Amino acid sequence: MNILILGGGGREHALAWAVKQNPKCDHLIVAPGNAGMQTIAECVDLDINDGLAVVAYAKSRSIDFVIIGPEAPLVAGVADALRASGILTFGPDQAAARLEASKHFTKQVCEAAKAPTAAYGHFTDAASAKAFVRKQGAPIVVKADGLAAGKGVVVAMEVETALQAIDDMFGGQFGQSGAEVVVEDFMDGEEASFFVLCDGTTVLPIGTAQDHKRVGEGDTGPNTGGMGAYSPAPVLSPAIAERALKEIIEPTMAEMARRGSP
Repeated sequence: MNILILGGGGREHALAWAVKQNPKCDHLIVAPGNAGMQTIAECVDLDINDGLAVVAYAKSRSIDFVIIGPEAPLVAGVADALRASGILTFGPDQAAARLEASKHFTKQVCEAAKAPTAAYGHFTDAASAKAFVRKQGAPIVVKADGLAAGKGVVVAMEVETALQAIDDMFGGQFGQSGAEVVVEDFMDGEEASFFVLCDGTTVLPIGTAQDHKRVGEGDTGPNTGGMGAYSPAPVLSPAIAERALKEIIEPTMAEMARRGSP
């Protein structure tokens, strides 16, 4: 098989390394890839957020299977374009990718599914968001609604920090992704990721991980897209994993199916 992976980060490097081990892989291409991947795959320059361009390239290279790593092309509907062209693709469609594209949308889905989530407010103007922060106090969490490469979250331990974050987001720091903000209750504790595959009806757990986002030692400084991660995540015991499946994942999938986008 000729396989194309979209993306250029550590996630895609790990995917490329794993795919390369599979005997079904005859040729591996990563777009855009990075210098570290050039020893295991052909790296090409391609606008991975342009569905038509990706389809045209895939056809020109006789690609059999496409794996989409980053969120942005999924939100842009690249998986939809590839599937419409008959190209086997791994990655959710644009409708399902809204869970990643909009924090407010995800909050609405959680509420409808009765899945536990932090209390929050959703705002489209800075004045209302600031009034909410002043009323709630700190610590508090301010999030740009849209995609921000993992950097659109400010955990504010002081009210002034939260107010500045609101000004920054509505001031264009993250472009359109900051045109709306979600302000959440601060929740202390360990954070972990629980990964599953689903087809709209069936859920298959495939692993856990813990990502450390703060830029400084000792979990200090602003969030990044991730400074390092390890898997599995010890904090996600079998009992907690089972609760996550029953209380969060399955109800969320059912609600998305109800909306026509599992």
